Amino acid sequence: MRVLIVDDEQLARMLLREFLAEHADIEIVGECANGFEAVKAIAEHDPDLVFLDIQMPKLDGFEVVELAGSKPHYIFATAYDQFALRAFEVHAIDYLLKPFSRERLAQALAHVRARAPQAAQVEAVVAEAAQRHAPLERILIRDGARVHVVAAASIDYIEAQDDYVQIAAEGKHWLKNQRLSELEGQLDSAAFVRIHRSYIVKVGAIARIEAVSKDNHCAVLHSGARLPISRGSYPKVRERLG
Repeated sequence: MRVLIVDDEQLARMLLREFLAEHADIEIVGECANGFEAVKAIAEHDPDLVFLDIQMPKLDGFEVVELAGSKPHYIFATAYDQFALRAFEVHAIDYLLKPFSRERLAQALAHVRARAPQAAQVEAVVAEAAQRHAPLERILIRDGARVHVVAAASIDYIEAQDDYVQIAAEGKHWLKNQRLSELEGQLDSAAFVRIHRSYIVKVGAIARIEAVSKDNHCAVLHSGARLPISRGSYPKVRERLG
């Protein structure tokens, strides 16, 4: 079994390597100290199993899974039980709560050997954790081998385009493979408002509302963009603007 270790603490990586050395069927193909390194290493080494810390610099464990995909098995390792512990128990292959023993690691490896995970299991962990966590502070967009990190606070609006969303931020536009309704649930509802079935707008980006016809209105943003407001959303938008 080809294994990748991802943890920002060198001591934690050393201890895990020492524990894994007792298992003859384990080959450690690499170690990473942050999320960006992990995404690159997963693509390069194609490991069977990734031991993944959750709180790390640059990208956290959930963001690594989002970008790297669910092809490898994932065992999450964390010192904090508030990270969707129940979700791990129901959906994940396993989790290790630091500090863990040799016996606990052996048990986790036995779980991996005993059953092949479904992609939906890891996706469910990410989805449930996102619901439990604070609103998104950044959005990750994969562009080939590159990863763009867009701060939520910099976003002016988001437009639905079939199975994608187009994110407008700081004069640039980014395409991300995600449904608008899913992203809406992850954003800060105090900062963003759904004005149309195809648009979410940052409240602070709206300069004014203009009437297009008797019953139709549009939001004019500080950037100059003009976005339609649905009849059903109009009262809510007016209220949010005070």
